[in-house]
Amino acid sequence: MTRLHLFDLDGTLMYGTSSPVEMSRQLGLSEEIAALERSFAALELEPYQFATAIQRLWADLTPAHVRAAFDAAPWLLGIQEVWSEIRDRGDYCAVISLSPSFFVELLLEWGAHAAHGSIFPEVPFTRPVDVAGILTPEGKVTVADQLCARFGVTRADCVAYGDSSTDVALFDVVPVSIAVNARPYLVERATHVYEGRDLREAYQLTGVARMGVEAS
Repeated sequence: MTRLHLFDLDGTLMYGTSSPVEMSRQLGLSEEIAALERSFAALELEPYQFATAIQRLWADLTPAHVRAAFDAAPWLLGIQEVWSEIRDRGDYCAVISLSPSFFVELLLEWGAHAAHGSIFPEVPFTRPVDVAGILTPEGKVTVADQLCARFGVTRADCVAYGDSSTDVALFDVVPVSIAVNARPYLVERATHVYEGRDLREAYQLTGVARMGVEAS
C-alpha cells in the first residue's frame, strides 16, 4: 500500500516554536509575535486576522531574514532521513501548514514531495496579503485531498503528524495520526503519541520504518 505522510510544521517539525516566531526573532520582535501567538492560540484571532497582523509586523522582513530563521530554527532531528526513507519506499511526504508559503516551501529542499502554506506575497512585501489564500484548519483537509488526487491515494492511505488545534480536522479524517509534542486535546484524537526531538522515532510508530535510531 502506498502511503502519504502529511506533516504539520510549527511545533511538529520545529520543536517548541513556530516559523512566525523564528522570523520575528530575526527582526527583534519576539515580544510582539508572542502576543499575537497567544491571541491566536486563544482563538481570539482567525487565521486571516493573524496573517494580516504578522504581515504588518514584518514590514522590514527580507529574504535574508527568512533564510536565517530557517537555518537557525530548532528542527527535529532526522527529518531528511525520514523523508528519504519515505521516498525510497515509494511513498510520499508533504508539509501542510498555516504558516507563510515562502517559509514552508523551503522544506522542498529537504526532500518533501510537496509543501503548502498560507499564500503570502514575496518578501519584501509590496502588497497586502490576500486573505483568500490563508489556510485554515479545515483547509488542511482540502489540501490533503488535493494531494491524494495528485499522488493517486485516498484518505485511507494517509498518516498525519501534528501538535495543535490546527491539526484536529486532519486527524479526524485519516486512519493513522501521530501527535508530536502535542497539546492534550490532540493527544486524545491521535492513534500514536510521541514526545521528543527526533522525527525518526515518531516515524517508527507507524510500524513501517526500516531505519534504526541510535540512543542519544
